Amino acid sequence: MQQKLAIPHDACVLVADGRKALLLRNEGDDLHPNLQLERLLEAPENPPTRLQGTDKPPRAVISGRRSAIEQTDWHELAEVRFANDTVAALKDACSHRNVGAVIIVAPPRALANLRSALPAPLHRLVIAEIDKDLTKMPIYEIGRHLTGE
Repeated sequence: MQQKLAIPHDACVLVADGRKALLLRNEGDDLHPNLQLERLLEAPENPPTRLQGTDKPPRAVISGRRSAIEQTDWHELAEVRFANDTVAALKDACSHRNVGAVIIVAPPRALANLRSALPAPLHRLVIAEIDKDLTKMPIYEIGRHLTGE
């Protein structure tokens, strides 16, 4: 059964994944939310790893034994960078409007990246974190999904 979530008036709803983020604002009230798109963020193109890494995996000698060192995951780094950019945009939106509540909706991995990038003052505004990917839904469907209607 889906939980019902009250979205306060003028609350900021961040719906994100590793490549796309929607900053929404509730222009309605708790009972009848009216989510409006405030800002759309998209990550820049990220080429395949084979085009980004040019060297062989490095080796290390530890206690006389040779070991391979794990290669950098460029896609994971890009997702972390995008989460940082998204939190900066959220912080900017919240500071311009004196927002009292923030709701974050993202798949688990993106939610973890967003959570670690949130500064403490912004983290205190978070009233709900939902681990779902709703970025491909129309905005009216996102509101209905969150409120359980």
